[in-house]
Amino acid sequence: MKARITVTLKNGVLDPQGKAIEHALSGLGFDGVGQVRQGKVFDIEITGTDKAKAEADLKAMCDKLLANTVIENYAVEIA
Repeated sequence: MKARITVTLKNGVLDPQGKAIEHALSGLGFDGVGQVRQGKVFDIEITGTDKAKAEADLKAMCDKLLANTVIENYAVEIA
């Protein structure tokens, strides 16, 4: 099974890297770009066929390592 985990900052948390990207895009002549929020994507391959167990394991990975749940949200997609 293949999974994709997307980690983003929660709303209200300052995103200095996203702000820098926003300014850089403007400086490159890309007008009309609104707020930019930066995040992380993890593509993970999991052995086995139990989708429920895989989802539980992936969420545990996020809670323990991949995301700082105090300031970040995450979404798990299994293909």
